[in-house]
Amino acid sequence: MSALLEVRDLDVTFMTPDRTVHAVNGVSFDVKRGETLGILGESGSGKSVTLRSILRLHPEHRTRWSGSIKLEGVEILTMDRRTLNDLRGQKIAMIFQEPATAFDPVFTIGHQIAETVRRHTGKSESDALKRARELLEMVRIPSPAQRLKAYPHEMSGGMRQRAMIALALSCNPSLLLADEPTTALDATVQIQVLLLIRELQRELDLGVIFVTHDIGVAVEVSDRIGVMYAGKLVELASVEQMVDAPRHPYSRGLLASTVQGSMRGQRLEAIPGAPPDLGEVPTACSFAPRCKFAEPQCVSAPPTLGSVGDSHLVRCVRAEAPA
Repeated sequence: MSALLEVRDLDVTFMTPDRTVHAVNGVSFDVKRGETLGILGESGSGKSVTLRSILRLHPEHRTRWSGSIKLEGVEILTMDRRTLNDLRGQKIAMIFQEPATAFDPVFTIGHQIAETVRRHTGKSESDALKRARELLEMVRIPSPAQRLKAYPHEMSGGMRQRAMIALALSCNPSLLLADEPTTALDATVQIQVLLLIRELQRELDLGVIFVTHDIGVAVEVSDRIGVMYAGKLVELASVEQMVDAPRHPYSRGLLASTVQGSMRGQRLEAIPGAPPDLGEVPTACSFAPRCKFAEPQCVSAPPTLGSVGDSHLVRCVRAEAPA
């Protein structure tokens, strides 16, 4: 099966009068139709920057992209503005982390969903509102006819997130981008939203990229998981490979610092240190200063992303060492 999305050697650099930040450095991955790729990492690892780059949402006057991002073989990074605006919402849609700020507070939920439908499909206002109601029913919002008339502040966090999912799916996109969509929700609602996204992804045969810092969430929704650190993809593997045999020390550290049911009374093994400053392009392994397995060659040159098994890629000189 050919890839729905192909990202190759993506670099994203932010330029300000004071400094330059190399936020993403040489990231490559594919997403197939019907597949969910989870991107995992702590804050500042470049995962959200990578996600937003797919839609070119960063301010263009201070952002420099290089590499390639192709959707169904069409290059996005060189796409003209009109074509890009047609692509957004129609072929690629996004669920934002905080729907309270993503929705416009002065328009009703129904108006905002219907406006997107009319923009991309040319439907009449009545048909667009009918489609909006169908979408609210699909994401299991109770009393959808009444909710169409509700403003964002009149809905709970969980309902707003469901409405955001409905908005994202309004024009039948082929690729769905989810930027930590459950972070602001309580645990019960978080599980409901995760299950809903997974169910809709399978039902609609969507390609999904799900960004999170929570490995439990990543395991719940993903088919494959990519781990990012300091703007680089350091490991890419199936969920089973990542959970049973992670090869990168950072991936192992993330798993070791996750609370599990049998760990009551035990001390978590935290990853020491802090992420590096991305003001300079990394010239060695960025994780080496925090890694208990670091060797001399780790600081002499940046490691490459190599294969250690069936579709299991690791950026580490000790990748072949036993887990």
